Amino acid sequence: MSVTLPNTPLYTDHYEYTMLEASLRDGTADRPCVFEVFGRRLPTGRRYGVVAGIERLAEAIQRFRFDEETLSGLVSRGVIKESTADWLADYRFSGDMDAYAEGELYFPGSPILTASGGFGECVLLETLVLSILNHDSAVAGAAARMVTAARGRPILEMGSRRTHEAAAIASSRAAYLAGFAATSNLEAGRRYGVPTSGTSAHAFTLLHSSEQAAFRAQVDTFGTDTTLLVDTYDISQGIRNAIAVAGTGLYAVRIDSGDLDVMATEARELLDELGATDTRIVVSGDLDEYAIAALAAAPADMYGAGTAVVIGSGAPTAQLVYKLVEVEGRPVAKRSEHKVTTGGRKTAVRRHKPTGTAIEEVVVSRGEPEPRPGDKRLQVPLFRSGEPQPLPTLDESRELLRRRLISIPWEGLKLSPGDPAVPVLMRENS
Repeated sequence: MSVTLPNTPLYTDHYEYTMLEASLRDGTADRPCVFEVFGRRLPTGRRYGVVAGIERLAEAIQRFRFDEETLSGLVSRGVIKESTADWLADYRFSGDMDAYAEGELYFPGSPILTASGGFGECVLLETLVLSILNHDSAVAGAAARMVTAARGRPILEMGSRRTHEAAAIASSRAAYLAGFAATSNLEAGRRYGVPTSGTSAHAFTLLHSSEQAAFRAQVDTFGTDTTLLVDTYDISQGIRNAIAVAGTGLYAVRIDSGDLDVMATEARELLDELGATDTRIVVSGDLDEYAIAALAAAPADMYGAGTAVVIGSGAPTAQLVYKLVEVEGRPVAKRSEHKVTTGGRKTAVRRHKPTGTAIEEVVVSRGEPEPRPGDKRLQVPLFRSGEPQPLPTLDESRELLRRRLISIPWEGLKLSPGDPAVPVLMRENS
C-alpha cells in the first residue's frame, strides 16, 4: 500500500550543512567522491550482522527534497546562507549507490553500502543512511538470533510500547525480515504488509466482574480461534476457566509472567488433562534469545518478544560508519591510532564450498577479487544516476536471510561469543 511520508532533508545533523557550505565556498562540493558504510566490528557477542533497512533507505533518499519553507527555515536559523539555499533548491541525489541486499549477512569490514557522487550531495546523506541502517540492522540482527533460538517455533513481535512510535514501525518490519511470524503493530501491517496479531491484555480481564466473564466476552466476539490470557490471577484456575468457557477447541492460552518453563509444563499437563490437547501455549514476558533458548525443552508453541527486540537485545546500534574512501579516483583513509580505514572503493564476494557453506568474504580495494567457483558478488545496484533500481519484496528479503543463515558454518549460529561466522579478508591493490 502506498503511504505518503514527509520529506527527509532535516533528518540529519547540522554539521552536514556546515561541510556543504564550506565546500561550496571553496569549490570542492562537486568533486567526485566515494563514501562507504561498514562496521569495524560486530556488536559484542555477535558472530554475524544482518543488513536491514535498505528499502526504507532508498525510499527516504527519494524524499530528501527541499521546499521553500525548509530552506527559509535553515537560512533564518543561520544554518546555511542564501547561496547554499539556492544550490539546495533543486537537490536530488544524482549519483550511484550500491549495497548489500536486504537480508544479506555482513561481517567486520563488509562494504555494506557504497555511494558515489559529488562530495556535497553524498555528505548530506550520512546521517540519514546511518540512522536507518544502524537501527534496522541492530533489530534484525537480534531478531535473527531469537528466531534461531526458537528452533522453528513462531515468534510474535510486541515491542511497540517499549520504543519511539516511529522506531516501533521500523522494528516490526526488521523483526519480520528476520523471521518473526507477526507483529502487534498495525501501522507496520498497513505500511509494509507485515502480518498482525493480538488479543487482549490484563486490563480487559480486570474490567470484568470475573475472569470467566472476560473470557466469555472475548470468545463470544471472536469465537474459539482466539488466545486467552490466563495469568491475571491464578494460572491453573485461569486455564480451567478458559476451557470451561471456550471448550477444548480453544486455539491458545498465553502466559506472561512467572517461571515460564515451569508454567508452560504445568499448563500443558493441565490442558491435556482437561481434554484440550490441541490448545497451544504462548509464552511472553521479557524474552530475549537467551531466554528463548532456555525454553527449548518447554512445551511452549509460540513466543512473544517485545523489549529485547526493539532495543537490539542489548545492542541498539549496529555500530556502522559512513566514511569517505575516495576523492577524484584517489584513495583516502582515516589513519588515527584506533580507527584505521582502508582507502579506495571496495568490491566484495563471499566464497563457498561446493556444498554451499560460506568459507570467507573477500574484500578488495580498487579492484576485483580473482573469480573462483562458488563466489557470490555481494553488492547490488540501489541507485544509478539518481534513479532508484528495482528491489526485492520484503518477503523475498526474508527468504534471502533464511538461506544465508543456512549457508554459514553451524558454529556461527551459536549464541555464545566467538569469532565472526565468516572471516573477512581485506586486500588492497596499489
